[in-house]
Amino acid sequence: MPEGHTIHRLAKDHQKWFAGQKMGALSPQGRFSEEASQISGLKLLSTSAHGKHLFYHWEGGQTMHIHLGLYGKFRVHKNPAPDPRGAVRVRMIGNERTFDLNGPNCCELLTPNGLETLLNRLGQDPLRKDASPEIVWDRFSRSRSSIGTLLLNQAVIAGVGNVYRAEILFLLGIHPETPTNTIDRGTFDQLWKLTSNLLKTGVRYNRIITVDREEGGKTLSRLNARERLNIYKRSHCPHCNHRIRTWELGNRKMYACEKCQTFKN
Repeated sequence: MPEGHTIHRLAKDHQKWFAGQKMGALSPQGRFSEEASQISGLKLLSTSAHGKHLFYHWEGGQTMHIHLGLYGKFRVHKNPAPDPRGAVRVRMIGNERTFDLNGPNCCELLTPNGLETLLNRLGQDPLRKDASPEIVWDRFSRSRSSIGTLLLNQAVIAGVGNVYRAEILFLLGIHPETPTNTIDRGTFDQLWKLTSNLLKTGVRYNRIITVDREEGGKTLSRLNARERLNIYKRSHCPHCNHRIRTWELGNRKMYACEKCQTFKN
C-alpha cells in the first residue's frame, strides 16, 4: 500500500498539471458514472493530501476523495489519451493531460461536512504545515500499545506505513515492542523530526529512501531498491550483521535488529 509520501507527491504533481482547469470526467468502468457527471466540466481548484488520502477540491464545494489501498494505480497520459486500459474507475481529462485511476480502495465525492468528518478521524500528518506534534505526543504519553503498533495507527500519525515504521525505529534504536507511554519527550521529538524528514525525502525522490549517505558513489536518486533502505526485508543488520528478527506486529510483518534496537522498557 502506498505510504504518505506517494500520496503527497501525487497531490503535488496533479496540482501542477490540472489545478485551475475545467476537467472532463467519466467512468469507463461505470462504478463512478453518477459522481463523474456531477463534476465533469467543473474547475478543479486544488489538490491536497492527508496521510494516505488524496483530495481533489472542485468549484461548488465538492471534493473527490481517493484512497488507493493495495491495488489502486494512476496512469497519466498526454492528450489525446489512449483508450482506457483495464477497469478504469474514473478518467479525468485536462487541457494537456488525462489521468486514469484503476482499482482504488475508495473513490467518492464528499460534501464539505463529509470531508470534515473524514479529516477529524485522521491523525496528524508530518508532511502538513498544520500538523501538531503536541497532539501526537499526548496520544503517545497515554498509550500502552507498543510503538510498533501505534506507528501504523492512522488515527495517530497519518501516512506512516510498514516500511517507514521499520526504518524509523531502526534509525532511532527503538525496539518495536517498547510501550509507547514509556518513550520520553526527547525521544519523541527525535521520532517526529525523523519521520517528517524521511517523508519529505520520499516526496522529493518519489520513493522511500532512509539512508543518509551515498552508496558506492551513487547519488540518492540512483540507489536501487535494496540500497535505499536499512533494514526492511533484509536478513542481516547493516550495522552489526546480527540476524534480523521478523514477526507479526500490528497485523503486519515487523523487521528489527534486537542487538541495535535496545530501547525497550
